[in-house]
Amino acid sequence: MRRFWTEHLTGGMVDGTAIDAMGGKGPRQLGRLIEIESHLDLEPAPSEDGEGAQGLESSRSVDLDAAQQAVRDLLVACGYDVSEGDLTETPRRVASAFAEFVTPVPFTMTTFPNREGYDEMVLVRSMPFHSLCEHHLLPFVGVAHVGYLPADRLVGLSKLARAVDHFARGLQVQERLTSQIANYLQERLRPKGVGVILEADHMCMSLRGVHKRGAKTVTSTLLGAMRNDARARQEFLALVGAQATG
Repeated sequence: MRRFWTEHLTGGMVDGTAIDAMGGKGPRQLGRLIEIESHLDLEPAPSEDGEGAQGLESSRSVDLDAAQQAVRDLLVACGYDVSEGDLTETPRRVASAFAEFVTPVPFTMTTFPNREGYDEMVLVRSMPFHSLCEHHLLPFVGVAHVGYLPADRLVGLSKLARAVDHFARGLQVQERLTSQIANYLQERLRPKGVGVILEADHMCMSLRGVHKRGAKTVTSTLLGAMRNDARARQEFLALVGAQATG
């Protein structure tokens, strides 16, 4: 069941950059529609009018037997005996975990006609996500803030979370992931504008190399009016920034 409410947020001036937005700067804003769902079902829901339901499938397949053997070979190469003891089932578990990490979940992008002509920003904030860094096969974990300015259609709000999860499943870099989410929403929804900001902790920075724990990487993609209209851009960045620092 969906629950909706509005919030009133305050802040200072904004200079139009995503980094400053994460500092919570921005003009006073009116309430905006936000959705919280206690459960996201796995079955795609049909569109209200029989239109606008566009599927996003996964074309990737995983050879679990080969993956399991590869994990076993890696552990042996690192000096571990996987023939007995607690490591016996580790190759199978790791292969299954990686298969889950890199296999996108198909879903249907459900949209609805914007009959009332709603033209203010729709924003879903702080959606948790995780992905795998393609350079070190280590996770990066964070939150996604996704907003859009509606045109002729509205999107089923849980589908914004599903779009984030779909593109996060795989070997990724955060910059590309941010662009993929925004471009997909722009293509399928055709809104007046789209904004996506991702904040994430990268294990390849915190657990190895420079060992900078707590460092966050912030990336943004702004399209349409979110990029070209200063007022819309500032509103989006301010709403996201107020959440990030609140």
